[in-house]
Amino acid sequence: MTPLVMLPGMMCDERLFAPQVEAFNIEREVQVPPLSNHSTIEDLAANVLINAPPKFALAGLSMGGIVAMEICAQAPARVEKLALMDTNPKAELEEVKQQREPQIKGAILGDLHKIMRDEMKPKYLADTSDKQNIYKICMEMALSLGADVFVRQSQALRDRKDQQETLKGINMPVLLICGSEDTLCPIERHQLMNSLIPNSTLKVVMGAGHLPTLEQPEKTTEILRTWLMN
Repeated sequence: MTPLVMLPGMMCDERLFAPQVEAFNIEREVQVPPLSNHSTIEDLAANVLINAPPKFALAGLSMGGIVAMEICAQAPARVEKLALMDTNPKAELEEVKQQREPQIKGAILGDLHKIMRDEMKPKYLADTSDKQNIYKICMEMALSLGADVFVRQSQALRDRKDQQETLKGINMPVLLICGSEDTLCPIERHQLMNSLIPNSTLKVVMGAGHLPTLEQPEKTTEILRTWLMN
């Protein structure tokens, strides 16, 4: 079976994909590499490629999706199929760039917990029965990664390039997944990607926000399983 590489979002790690790794690693190799050691999307993508199998299926969520697009720009022949989840092909908006600098300074000064609690995590999740437990997992991931990773990832996202031209040139099958209540990367962004990619399918996960892999794990796993097997 084709190996699967899964790329997590900002301040997330392999715990973001725990239900999917459990489901898929019985049948195939699954890697969840960290996106923590570089401060540009290009370097993060190159680092994933160094350690990835020669050919693989690639799934990225949020920042992981942005890195996945760059991987397709750098080494399209190595990616057999692509899943982009709750992500954004556009460059950073100027207003968002301006918000990053005080967050970066705050993290350096020791306020990472407050930044994640007040400014970031509230935007992530839909109002589900498991919201508090998922919020706890998100905070644990972020705090275990720490301020240095927050700074590097913030810089990488701030300075990222627009990937719409990359998407137009993708020839492999592409699955697009979006939580129905995602306010960070809304459905309109995924409809745009669907219009740009020649061979793409858009699936909306009802009852999920920005992290459908945890918010609606069974639905998301089934969608990914169908994508992997086709």
